[in-house]
Amino acid sequence: MVKQEIIPSVIAKNQKALDKIIKKVKNKSNRIQLDVMDKKFVKNSSLDFDFKLPKLKQKVEAHLMVKGPKIWIESNYKKVNTIIFHIESTKNPNEIIKLISSKKKKVGIAIKPLTPIAKISRYIPKIDMITVMSVHPGKYGAKFIPSTLKKVTQLRKKYPKLIIEVDGGINDKTISKAKEAGANYFISGSFLKKEKNISSGIRKLKSLIK
Repeated sequence: MVKQEIIPSVIAKNQKALDKIIKKVKNKSNRIQLDVMDKKFVKNSSLDFDFKLPKLKQKVEAHLMVKGPKIWIESNYKKVNTIIFHIESTKNPNEIIKLISSKKKKVGIAIKPLTPIAKISRYIPKIDMITVMSVHPGKYGAKFIPSTLKKVTQLRKKYPKLIIEVDGGINDKTISKAKEAGANYFISGSFLKKEKNISSGIRKLKSLIK
């Protein structure tokens, strides 16, 4: 089984908001996830500006909820370690996989709650991880959709060493269910935001998946 990680998500409308969030999550976890939204692929916007990040010890992954991820990748790949794109956002997934790989970055594919695994099966040998959305993307604080975990179970059975990330509605009530299904990366946004201290929130979640 691959290593388990609690990963804080970062949503910001401008640089000032981003700086404030980064200050809270800096070095509190091994990884952070930047939620990039363009108001086209999803209704909300986040990090759809030329943002700057300080030097971080953490690995940074970008979850691209954007229409046509190619432009974002070309402009921003140097800022991150992993780039996750939605299978539903492009007509040519192979092109995006090759582009990310050519930049020497880890490649992830994300799928919406209603997207079947069959749509990504052929690409799995070419990528490093899969993000299973457990809420409809672009809705911060949305309710966890338990039925999405069936996909996690199916993926884990077929790919025992694959990094499987669950994103959406992860809190102290849902994380153990996601772990039991086979996930090993857990994205938490609104739950950690509500905690007085990010570190204690992460410890709380970690204690539930030991």
